Amino acid sequence: MALSNLSFCVASGEIVGLLGPNGAGKTTCLRCIAGIIRPGSGHIVVGGCDLSIQEREAKRLLAFVPEQPNPYETLTVYEHLRFIALAYDTMEDFDVRAEKLLSRFDLAEKRNELVGTLSKGMRQKLTIACAFIHRAQLFLFDEPLIGLDPRGARELKALIVDAAKSDGAAVLISTHMLDTAQNLCDRIVILRKGEKVADGALADLRDHANARRDATLEDIFLSLTGEEKESAESQSAT
Repeated sequence: MALSNLSFCVASGEIVGLLGPNGAGKTTCLRCIAGIIRPGSGHIVVGGCDLSIQEREAKRLLAFVPEQPNPYETLTVYEHLRFIALAYDTMEDFDVRAEKLLSRFDLAEKRNELVGTLSKGMRQKLTIACAFIHRAQLFLFDEPLIGLDPRGARELKALIVDAAKSDGAAVLISTHMLDTAQNLCDRIVILRKGEKVADGALADLRDHANARRDATLEDIFLSLTGEEKESAESQSAT
């Protein structure tokens, strides 16, 4: 999905949810910020570094967890963590940080197993652990909770809050889990067909949608994206 005139920022210490129907452009947005897709116009700035002219410096500041994890299958779990830390030149206290992450995501017993032997859920946990091993200033998550077991999901949410509130990192999360977004995020950006239709805290979104004060994020999302109208029209047609 092509993005059009999309502009927003994520401040240090802020957790922002990126929402939208399928095909709205959420993954494209994250990939542009991560430097995987080069936008046709505009600027992406990460920690004061313009991605188009300071690509290396900008990418050193961010961590990207894609929806489909694709770690190096011929490395062991521990070697993979070490490789990422070496790549970002963040080996100070590596052993301590690695052990904590391995324990939190139930990977300690699999530390010497090849990544290629891991289940999809375990690969997702390893990819998340790698994101936190190098102390990023900007975290990008694309549907990070899909495939995680309840404990893994809880640990991830705790790490996200700690990274933002204790370490001052900026966090951008694309998700369809609206309850999680409502409870976890400080602010919400809603996309529809590649364009931003709303940006703000839950109270701001309620005002924007002319919704009642107790309206949930799901109510607001369906209203602002037209999903509620389309659903009603579909039901009336049948």
